[in-house]
Amino acid sequence: MSTQNFTLPDVGEGLTEAEIVAWKVAPGDTVAINDVVCEIETAKSLVELPSPYAGVVGELLAAEGTTVEVGTPIITFLTEPAAGTAAAPAPAAPAAEEGGGSVLVGYGTGGGATSRRKRPAERPVRSSVGVIAKPPIRKLARDLGVDLTAVAATGADGEVTRDDVMKHASQASVFRNIETPEWGTVREETVPAPQAAPAGLARGLTATRPSAAGDDRTESIPVKGVRKATSSAMVQSAYSAPHVTVWKEIDATRTMDLVKRLKASPDYADIKVSPLLIMARAVIWAARRTPMVNAAWIETESGAEIAVRHYVNLGIAAATPRGLLVPNIKDAQDLSMKELARALNRLTLTARDGKTPPADQQGGTITITNIGVFGMDAGTPIINPGEAGIVAMGTISQKPWVVDGEVRPRWVTTVAGSFDHRVIDGDGMSRFIADVASILEEPALLVD
Repeated sequence: MSTQNFTLPDVGEGLTEAEIVAWKVAPGDTVAINDVVCEIETAKSLVELPSPYAGVVGELLAAEGTTVEVGTPIITFLTEPAAGTAAAPAPAAPAAEEGGGSVLVGYGTGGGATSRRKRPAERPVRSSVGVIAKPPIRKLARDLGVDLTAVAATGADGEVTRDDVMKHASQASVFRNIETPEWGTVREETVPAPQAAPAGLARGLTATRPSAAGDDRTESIPVKGVRKATSSAMVQSAYSAPHVTVWKEIDATRTMDLVKRLKASPDYADIKVSPLLIMARAVIWAARRTPMVNAAWIETESGAEIAVRHYVNLGIAAATPRGLLVPNIKDAQDLSMKELARALNRLTLTARDGKTPPADQQGGTITITNIGVFGMDAGTPIINPGEAGIVAMGTISQKPWVVDGEVRPRWVTTVAGSFDHRVIDGDGMSRFIADVASILEEPALLVD
């Protein structure tokens, strides 16, 4: 038998370290390829690591609760050549700059020092039925109830892509208003960016270890994991993107009436419905009418560009036991009302359980933060890095409101939006928030 080292892999987040939360195996256990060997916590999520080998567990090289760098050996396996290589070989990863790297099963394996400058290319896995798809795509298909064998593959060498799965899962478009322009056939484009202003503030923050408390009245909490990632991202966003916030108080009585009707509908019997569903639909619709709020400022070697996305990966800021996470719903513009409601339910439950996968936290285009659940009327949220806009929904409460010259009790809320002023100007910001408000005031405009 030969000894194989398994190093902490790159889970596709661009991070450099992770904490060993729990070992699922012990020395002497027999494992098969893809059996879960341990659970790790990165700055974004809890991830189960599958075994890249079939054989016997040799030694656990990292204790639970310790933080290790990517590329560090964490476990050894004793393997037979037939079981470890011939039967189901793990494909070799292409070399990265300044060294190799190891990644999850199905993405390739490598050895030596790890560089974060260039991640190894992902490699697909072929299942017993001959479908080629990467592990995150397989999980997406499982979550959506999609049979991969029925999906038309458009990727290289017949690989099933995320877009293939989402297209198969989508049954109807949410957009039926003929006065609203269609999404472009080009998924993303760039437009010339205005001249950037001279940098006046630092773009990052140097992390320091907390000092020890002088007495038992003060507690020192290490900044790591989600809190470390969140603080770094917020500082970068606040000091690189010039934020401007606008807000509008609106009569959301008809939104509340629609939510009440949906809750009573047999079609939504197994789906939790809240005003956030209507808010999500409103943001998607309004983003198509003002696409610059769904864009991003991109720094390139030749200068700055603005990437205009003709799709919406809708981020939902979620307060979880692990801290603030912003998972997003991919291609939300293609989902019907019911599909969007189910997607919001899955996103919320997964985030609360701390099981949000890294792929669901990447690639967002615009974000909603529902501060109303905390009883807040309005706020000035910080833009999620890589995006140009974030919308805050305040609490919905009954207030006196003038209707047709009479003061009546109505359900009232405030919608606020922060935007990157490099990407979008005041007229665009105001038009977008006004569109969101118009849907919350009259959501029947967007009913399928």
